[in-house]
Amino acid sequence: MVRAVLAEPSCIELVMVNRREVDLARDPRLRQVVLDTAAAGFSAGVATLARAMVAQGGPVYAVSCVGVGAGSLKWSEDELKALEVGIVGAFARGCHAGGITHFSLLSAVGSTPKSRFRYVRVMGLKEQAIEGIGFQRLAIFRPGIIAGNVHTPGYVAWLGRLIPGRFGVVEQDDIGRAFVAEFVANASASGVVYLENDAMKRASSMLTRGNQSTSSIPRP
Repeated sequence: MVRAVLAEPSCIELVMVNRREVDLARDPRLRQVVLDTAAAGFSAGVATLARAMVAQGGPVYAVSCVGVGAGSLKWSEDELKALEVGIVGAFARGCHAGGITHFSLLSAVGSTPKSRFRYVRVMGLKEQAIEGIGFQRLAIFRPGIIAGNVHTPGYVAWLGRLIPGRFGVVEQDDIGRAFVAEFVANASASGVVYLENDAMKRASSMLTRGNQSTSSIPRP
């Protein structure tokens, strides 16, 4: 996601809200802000940060890619909810309170709060919580098997390529570029949209072609 955003010529600044600073390639447009996600004031801290960004003028977009990864099987349902619904929800509410109108959310294919499967059920609850906040534009990304990710074993990604459609494989780089394509192409859009594997691949391809054919894109 970070690589995809920084590869977009129209990006002026990327602000990462982290629990701790992470080691990333240096870029003058990248700023890391460390906040205690377990603190009662986490949402308020995000709102303060969002207001400062919105006050600079120009569009501001928010995205959540938070997830447990391979360790989700070891977590209880309450622990998953605390992260996926509690922390992500607090982040989204802070963004909304700070004036951000466009939000993108990483979820999972088949997500529904009525599912018999714990992980899919929690993802559905997360989606439900974010939808209830009232963003002008909410894009929910529902990948199948994410390839190129350290949390996805190589054999799982290989087998996933044999599965067609939305439950099959999508490359993590395509997901990252699809997030950026959502920002670039839908700045004035509204409503809730769901993107699965094929839609993400198409968006990624269109963004790549656009950047290759355009040497200069006006900054918002």
